[in-house]
Amino acid sequence: MDTQPLYDLAPVLQLMLLGIAVALGPLAWVWLRNKQAAPAQRLAALTVLTLFLTFDLVLFGAFTRLTDSGLGCPDWPGCYGNASPSGAHAEISQAQAQMPTGPVTHGKAWIEMVHRYLATGVGVLILTLAVATWMQRKRGVPVSPWWPALTLVWVCLQGAFGALTVTMKLFPAIVTLHLLGGMLGLALLCLQAVAYAQAQRGTGPQLLPGNQRAALLAAFGLLWLQIALGGWVSTNYAVLACSDFPACQGAWWPAMDFRQGFELWRELGKAGSGEHVTFAALTAIHYSHRLVAYVLFAALLALAWRLWRGPLHRQARWLAGLALWQFASGLSNVVLGWPLVAAVAHTAGAAGLVIVFTWAVCESRATPVRAGERVRRREVSA
Repeated sequence: MDTQPLYDLAPVLQLMLLGIAVALGPLAWVWLRNKQAAPAQRLAALTVLTLFLTFDLVLFGAFTRLTDSGLGCPDWPGCYGNASPSGAHAEISQAQAQMPTGPVTHGKAWIEMVHRYLATGVGVLILTLAVATWMQRKRGVPVSPWWPALTLVWVCLQGAFGALTVTMKLFPAIVTLHLLGGMLGLALLCLQAVAYAQAQRGTGPQLLPGNQRAALLAAFGLLWLQIALGGWVSTNYAVLACSDFPACQGAWWPAMDFRQGFELWRELGKAGSGEHVTFAALTAIHYSHRLVAYVLFAALLALAWRLWRGPLHRQARWLAGLALWQFASGLSNVVLGWPLVAAVAHTAGAAGLVIVFTWAVCESRATPVRAGERVRRREVSA
């Protein structure tokens, strides 16, 4: 295990073929269901399906992390230089005999490799979207190739972070960035799906009062902060630092070390000085996430109430429902001791919020302010 190179590119071709095989099913499904449809409609269907599969990939990535399977294969992109754990049976058995609970076991190796197969399949779908969009653009179909191209760049960067996650031994900052990258991919694909839907309807974004649009964007920004904090909690295994609610360790302000807790560039479980991360630092990580969660929960409910009777009423219902989902799943993680189902459900809720917020932002724009109104606003402010 110790002599295994971190990078072994021998199985790259086999993994690429596996990724194509994984992608062929969704591609065939879209083609069969849309044989008579216009090219733009087929691209729209493929975008929505890729968005759905990327959502599933984010959840499976959370499952991989939460089952401690991130190092189930200690090299990248294969498993001990093989395209599947079957070819590495002897090496995995030897590692498992030395450490029966991991990090390398047969079960964890399969979880890790299935995650890589799914990620490669999604990458093939995104490459197909980018190439197909450019081809249709050259044929005069009014589709924008730039967002699919940007998404292709994103998936390449995400693959690089996936490799670093393994080779840097679950370095917390890298794993957190990998999680944020997954959420960004959902936003990019949702943006394209909304654009296709608007083109098919022949309508543009709905007008919102300027203050509602500003509140929407502010809440979206707060959501990204909370996802980053949630990733930091998960990658530092700080969920169980507070096992009671609403207090933490029986206090409203427990002993915390924010400096060490938010020292970003360090190894898992270690401070920058090389010492072990203290429990006070883990408490600071957990409690920061909880405090921002209170603010975000209130902001989501207030935003949903403001949007409820407007053109974004569907998104408002989703925001309210997902806010309650996140509260319930987050609370379950604390009081039930971080059960796997609740932890994955919490990630699902965060991914769902990213999609709904992107949907709402793309489906709206601020109401233009007339010149006379600008003058009156300046007079009032003066």
